[in-house]
This record gives sequence, structure tokens and C-alpha cells, in this order.
Amino acid sequence: MVDVSGSAAEKRRELEARLKAFALRVLELTKALPDDYRGRAVGSQVFRSATSVAANYRAAGRGKSKPDFIAKLAIVLEEADETCFWLELIIEAEMVKPKRVTPLLEEANEITAIIAAALKSARSRK
Repeated sequence: MVDVSGSAAEKRRELEARLKAFALRVLELTKALPDDYRGRAVGSQVFRSATSVAANYRAAGRGKSKPDFIAKLAIVLEEADETCFWLELIIEAEMVKPKRVTPLLEEANEITAIIAAALKSARSRK
């Protein structure tokens, strides 16, 4: 018999690690933003949303109930989408060379899709 719960727990840990690594990459990006008002303002926003994705996903995994898990996962989705917005803004405002930001935006879009699918699945099993 296959231990499905172990597999799910391993996938959760892998995603937690991926989200933390993403947050660290965004932290490095913020160092490259211009040291002016707009660079600091946008850097602060993208850093907060990216780290919130990782922190709230971790919290969701420790939810007290199914509705609590779903609510926290919805926050993760909102923060992931917000991170996409800030990364798009950095590119469009030409604050950093696009080749430095585009891989982060691609990762943010993948994360958003993963979380959206997980949230849809969790809601359907409610």
C-alpha cells in the first residue's frame, strides 16, 4: 500500500522550500533596485508580498481546520498575485534590467497557478 499522506507531506515541504527560495531571490532583487524613493517603495512592497507568500503557505499547512486552511491559502494566492504585479511594475518602469526580473516573474506566475489549483482543489473537497 502506498503512503499517500507521506507523499502529500513531502510535496508540501518541497513547495515550502520553493517559496522560501523565491522570497530569498526577491530579497536579492530588491538590493538591485534604485536607491531612491520609488525604488525603496516598490522594493518594500515586492519584498513584503513575496515573503508573505512563503510565510502564509507555511501557516496554512498548520491550519486549525479545513476552513482555516482554505482561508490562509486564499491569502497566499492574493500575495502571489500581488508579487506578480510588483515584478511587472519593476519591468515596465525599467527599474532593473528585464533579464534580471523576468525569471522571477515567471516563477511568481507558476507559484500563483500552483496555489490557485491547490485552493480550487481544497474548496472542492470541502
